[in-house]
Amino acid sequence: MQIRVLGAAAGGGFPQWNCNCANCAGLRAGTVRAHARTQSSICVAGDAGRDWALINASPDILEQIRAAPVLQPNRAARDTGIAGVLLMDGQVDHSTGLFMLRERGQKLPLWCTDPVFEDLTQGNPILRVLEHYCGVDRRAVPLDGSPFMIDGVPGVSLSALPLASKAAPYSPHREQSVAGDNIGLTLTDNSTGRRVFYAPGLGKYDPQVDAVMRAADCVMVDGTFWTDDEMIAQGFSQKTGRSIGHLPQSGPGGMLEWLDSLPATTRKVLIHINNTNPILDEDSPQRAELTRHGVEVAYDGMVITL
Repeated sequence: MQIRVLGAAAGGGFPQWNCNCANCAGLRAGTVRAHARTQSSICVAGDAGRDWALINASPDILEQIRAAPVLQPNRAARDTGIAGVLLMDGQVDHSTGLFMLRERGQKLPLWCTDPVFEDLTQGNPILRVLEHYCGVDRRAVPLDGSPFMIDGVPGVSLSALPLASKAAPYSPHREQSVAGDNIGLTLTDNSTGRRVFYAPGLGKYDPQVDAVMRAADCVMVDGTFWTDDEMIAQGFSQKTGRSIGHLPQSGPGGMLEWLDSLPATTRKVLIHINNTNPILDEDSPQRAELTRHGVEVAYDGMVITL
C-alpha cells in the first residue's frame, strides 16, 4: 500500500493568498525556511493496482494532479488514475475540488457519509451542480467500522470512525454535530495487515479513536494549530482551535501529549497544517520540539509505503 500526500495544508493553503502572518510573509520574502503546501488531500493505492483512491478533493486538485503524474497515466485520449473519491467531511477545502473533475466521461464514484451527502446537496449543493456535468455515483460510507473497498483500488480496505469535530459552516448541524459530519479513516493493506489511520480533522481525545490509533502502524492526524488560541493571539479570529474542531498540538491534553502515549513503533505524522502554525518554519523551536518527540510534519509529495 502506498499513500501520497497531495496537499498538507489546512484551508487556504500555505502561503494563504491574503495572509501576511509571519509564516506567509516570511515564505514570500525568503526569510523563513519553509515549503509551500496546497490544501489537504491524500491518495492511496495497493501494490498491485495502478489506480488510486482520492481522499478529499481539494480546491488545489488540478495543481496536485500535475505534481503527481501517477494520477494522469495517459492510457487513452481521456484518462485518469483516480478510481474514486472519498470525502472525510463536507468542508470547502475538502470538497470543492470535485468541480474540477466535472469533465469525467462517466459518473464519478463518490464515497461519503449521509450527513456529508446532505450538506453537499443542500447547504452547499456541489453534487446537484455536478449532475449537469459528469454526475456522481454516490456510495454510503458505513459508520459502524465495517470494512469496504474502493472499486478499482485492489488490495486496500477502508473503515471509518465518526470523530468529534465540526460540520461545515453551511451545515444545519454546525453547532450540534451528528455522527458522520467528520470521520477518521483506517486504511489497511490486505496483504500485510499494516494500517494507517488518517484524521485531518480531530477535535478532541476519544478512547475509541485512541484504540484505533494504537492499532495503526502509522497515524496521520490533525496538525492545524500549535496552540488553542493561535488565531486569537495573531489577530485573525476570535475562535479557539478546539471551538472549530481542531485539537492543538501543545499544552495539557494536546495532540503531542496524545501522540507521546502511542507505541514507540508508531509512525506519527501531522497533516492539515494551518498557515499560522509555527511548525511550518523549519528553524522554529516548535519544529525542533516535534523532532524531539519523533513527530513528522507532512509535506506535498510525501510518500508513505507500508
